[in-house]
Amino acid sequence: MEVLRDALQPLRPITNALPTPIRDLGVSIIGDTCYKTLILELDPTDPECLKFAISKGLGIGIIGASSIVKVPQIIKLLQSQSSSGISFLSYLLETSSYLISLAYNFRNEFPFSTYGETALILGQNVIITVLVLNYSGRVSMAALFVAALATSVVTLFNGGILDMQTLGYLQAGAGVLGVASKIPQIAAIYQQGGTGQLSAFTVFNYLAGSLSRIFTTLQEVDDKLILYGFVAGFALNLVLAAQMVYYWNAPSAKARGKMKEAAPVPVAASQSQSSAVSSATPKSKGPSTRRRG
Repeated sequence: MEVLRDALQPLRPITNALPTPIRDLGVSIIGDTCYKTLILELDPTDPECLKFAISKGLGIGIIGASSIVKVPQIIKLLQSQSSSGISFLSYLLETSSYLISLAYNFRNEFPFSTYGETALILGQNVIITVLVLNYSGRVSMAALFVAALATSVVTLFNGGILDMQTLGYLQAGAGVLGVASKIPQIAAIYQQGGTGQLSAFTVFNYLAGSLSRIFTTLQEVDDKLILYGFVAGFALNLVLAAQMVYYWNAPSAKARGKMKEAAPVPVAASQSQSSAVSSATPKSKGPSTRRRG
């Protein structure tokens, strides 16, 4: 680290002359002390500031990635017009967990960089859940889901309706819901012997995001409820990722059905059928060469 610090010193005139908007943004992210140490003095030997800066960078990166993390899944559903391989129960549980966690973090005024992706993924989950219900022929249930979601938002974010102690109990339950939400999806993949319309991009980004969130939570949030939820979520996301790799080239249930319908007729059976047809068909008489007198 000492060598790195010495190598960075020639850049100090540049970092000390950064425009005011950039400086203010940096201070708002990592604070005055760490901004002075890491940016103005270019000293990466302070372990606390370095870990804090890495945590903030990961948090911002996760939020940025989460804005599109489930877009491929939405596109696959729209293109296929099928909800094959997607567990409605899994998305229902996950959406409930994310909504509670969002309200809990927001009302506790935790740094947005530690939970911002929750809001973005929640919105994408709602779209996916509605599409899954629609493509499985349960349109009325989709309307009921949206109505229940709106009622829950009003209840969870309103301190006059729901006190913080009760919300804390719900957050403990949200961790269980978040973990449980992965189990129906894992079971659906196992039963179907394939991942269907499940997006690999979404699965592997979830895995990376949950691992990064363990680090950022340890650095910035002293709340065991949130930490344990991320640890358990990472473990089950790892199982989903392993299933995605294992079933990577496995055909979907729909494709397997088509393959069965188009199964080739055995050669021996084909030949026996051909000979049976030819023997059953009478031979036509050729033209007579006999001259009539």
